[in-house]
Amino acid sequence: MFCYIFLIISVLLIIKPTINALFLSELGAEKLSVAYVLVAFTAVLSSFFYTRVLAKFELNHIIRTTLLSSIVVLVALAVLLRLGLINPYLLFFFYIWSAIYAVLSASQFWVLANLVYNVRDAKRLFGFIGSGAILGGIFGGYITSILAPFVGNDAMIFIAAIMLMGCFPVLRVIWKLRVNKLDDFKKKKRISITDGHPYKLIKKSRHLTYMALTVAVGVLVAKLVDYQFSDFSAKSFDDPEELTSFLAFWFSTFNLLSLGIQLFVTHRVVGIWGVGFSLLLLPLGILFGSIFFLILPELSAIVVIKAMDSILKQSINKSASELLVLPLPFELKNRTKSFIDVVVDSIATGVAGLLLIFFVSALDLGTTSITLLIIVLVMIWIFFIGILRQEYYTTFKKNLENVSPSSINPSNTKAKPISAVEGMKNVFYSGTDEQILFMLNKLMEINDRRFTDDVLRLLDHPSLKIKAAAMRNLYFLNSSSMITNINELLQHNDEELTLATFEYLLLHAEQNEEYIFDEFLEADSQLIKDTALYCLALESTGNQTLKTKYDLPGRLERRLSQNDIAINPLVLKAIGASGYPQFYPTITEHLDSVDNHLREAAIRAAGLSMRPLFINKLLQLLTHKNMRPFAIEALHNYGPGILPILVSNVKNRTVSLDACKLVPSVIKTFMSKDAVHSLFQLFDDVDLSVRLAVVRSLSDIRKERPTLRFNRFKIVAKIFEECTLYHQTLSAMHTQIIISYRNRKKSGGQINVEERNARASLLELLERRLDAGLERIFKLLGLKYVQEDVHNAYLGLLSPKEESRIKAIEFLDNLLTGNLKQKLLPIIEEATMDFSSEEAIQKIKHAIPSEIECFEQLLQVPDIKLKLAVIYLIAKQRDKRFKELLERYVTDDNPKIKDFAQNALKEINLS
Repeated sequence: MFCYIFLIISVLLIIKPTINALFLSELGAEKLSVAYVLVAFTAVLSSFFYTRVLAKFELNHIIRTTLLSSIVVLVALAVLLRLGLINPYLLFFFYIWSAIYAVLSASQFWVLANLVYNVRDAKRLFGFIGSGAILGGIFGGYITSILAPFVGNDAMIFIAAIMLMGCFPVLRVIWKLRVNKLDDFKKKKRISITDGHPYKLIKKSRHLTYMALTVAVGVLVAKLVDYQFSDFSAKSFDDPEELTSFLAFWFSTFNLLSLGIQLFVTHRVVGIWGVGFSLLLLPLGILFGSIFFLILPELSAIVVIKAMDSILKQSINKSASELLVLPLPFELKNRTKSFIDVVVDSIATGVAGLLLIFFVSALDLGTTSITLLIIVLVMIWIFFIGILRQEYYTTFKKNLENVSPSSINPSNTKAKPISAVEGMKNVFYSGTDEQILFMLNKLMEINDRRFTDDVLRLLDHPSLKIKAAAMRNLYFLNSSSMITNINELLQHNDEELTLATFEYLLLHAEQNEEYIFDEFLEADSQLIKDTALYCLALESTGNQTLKTKYDLPGRLERRLSQNDIAINPLVLKAIGASGYPQFYPTITEHLDSVDNHLREAAIRAAGLSMRPLFINKLLQLLTHKNMRPFAIEALHNYGPGILPILVSNVKNRTVSLDACKLVPSVIKTFMSKDAVHSLFQLFDDVDLSVRLAVVRSLSDIRKERPTLRFNRFKIVAKIFEECTLYHQTLSAMHTQIIISYRNRKKSGGQINVEERNARASLLELLERRLDAGLERIFKLLGLKYVQEDVHNAYLGLLSPKEESRIKAIEFLDNLLTGNLKQKLLPIIEEATMDFSSEEAIQKIKHAIPSEIECFEQLLQVPDIKLKLAVIYLIAKQRDKRFKELLERYVTDDNPKIKDFAQNALKEINLS
């Protein structure tokens, strides 16, 4: 590919200055505007023919035909020059042909490159391949500059024809070694069927539309710059061969400078800062050069503008432009890219010609006006680049979504469309108990009074749970008329239904809640009395008069003294809501109850009390899975004032590590700026599992509250830290894989079973830590970028399908920028590799630490389980090399680590 583009561009840089010099010398710069228009007209006509050819023939045959016809034209031009038969009409013909050859041959090459390489290979190799084009430009330009004054223009054209013949064997090798080796499956992955004329295909795609507009404006600017450069050059040189030498010298010099940028700058700019930033450099360079020309309107300033155009166009801009079409299917690229490169390019050339005719010939304006026009067009160019960058990103996102597993399985049968209201009503009439309860819970969220009659009807449902849920909905619906069957509902002796009924009664009592307490505090049913007592505790919060009138503390004391009557969960909650500390020991006692119903009530009571003395106990209850939701709810009930206390408990380890891991899930329930600040304070926790919990909680908050601001600088810093840790863990795992692989090649007697099992356990643990580290990295990325996009990329990386993993890496390659991309992308690529074979192990690029270095790194990681696994493996190896390492941990503060280290030393000493 390098040699092919070298030959193509070498030929171009021989014929371009030669034909341009002949044209300018014979016809003058004022005829360039007419030539531009004729180029556009010819390109549009030829595009219709070329489109049909693309649909009927293989790319290989099309390229060969293009090369052959170009050689014939070059030989004919050389003969005509030797015979002195060149006239103005022939000059126009050859000028138009050279312009179309320039874009067509390069376009065909890059279409071929897109067939040969995928996105990852392209980003890696396009910089090197592009340097072949620049070297060709340097070679062709300088050889023309040196030889043209001595051998003449006709000889230079013959040399170009001979060089173009060399493309045939190179093309044959490319097709044989690369394209023919693509099996049908790989070809189908890159090719999708596209029908229609390229114009229609471009119009259907926003990506291609803005790409065409960007190319058009860029070409328009380039032609205006080229006109100014040609005009100034023609006025400075009268002799055609001297002008050829001058143009060839500068074209070669521009290519030489472009080569330096291509070799040392392009891959850094395009690879790290992305396509969008790279595309902006060319218009910005021309913009600054044009401003310089307005200040100093001399040939030197024109050379600067032309230099910006030529140098950046053939290096950074070229590589970035070719990457623009990579996310598109190959067939779509094949049908449209040549159209854009040839037709759009030529139409823009024609528009440039018309503008020049209007400004120069009609209005007789000078170069200053052309420069101002260039500045205006550059601003439009920058605008289109901004939109194109977004479309480029969107196309990669769609590619990723297309290969990601969908959770939606559309049915083939079309359901009859019904409204949401009608659907809910149908559930209330004929749904199962679970469906009705689900809909009642949803109804509480929307509070729609259109469902009042349906909810009232559910009060006659046989299920007590549905009756209770219906009563709670009536409380929230707040209907103006009160139901009449209250006593019937209270006779069911169900705690949940009784409480819901009391809440409804108190809502409708308005200022007469005392009547309810008078009626039910002395009821015959103990459940009704306890429910009334709990409601009294709630209603009297902040109302000392109500507490005093009904003697709330006395009633609580008398109820607790009734040893012959089992305590009711409502009584515990009444104690919590009452605010009387003398009864709190009862709550404390039942926080350890074996009766889960009472234990749940005690947890809720502790939350209602909002007393600090219960906080530590509630935190410990987080470790009990069945009690966790109630403990989280109770801690949340304390309000945002508890956040600093929660952070302090984790930092000072006043509760167990298992409880610390669950504290972030409590903090996230506040979904506030203070909650985010508190979680950021726990970012630096030494335990990795706590960090993972923090990142997960922040991710959940971001999902629910996307408007909350996050400290992005700190997020990026944390991503870098996680990348460093991930790299260390990965290196350690590679060391253990290599040792394990070597051990497998040894005879079974040399490696004891205990050591083999210990190493296998360490490898399994390292793999889990890598999975957790990758999750932390992506959760953090979700705080900086669009969360859904990052999540889809994460799922793609975890997919067993290679295509999904490749698409995910391609997407991230375009999403990430700067140092973040440079640091993170190599890690992500290694994370997708399988190191189960010797060949895969040999592909590891970074330095692999020795086993003792590996152990030292792992023992520094703040992970107790990992440290224990390492020490256990050392013990089973019984290798005295590790004694000094173990001696550091025989006095460790952690008793488990201390015990493992001492036992390991004993095993080594006994060996």
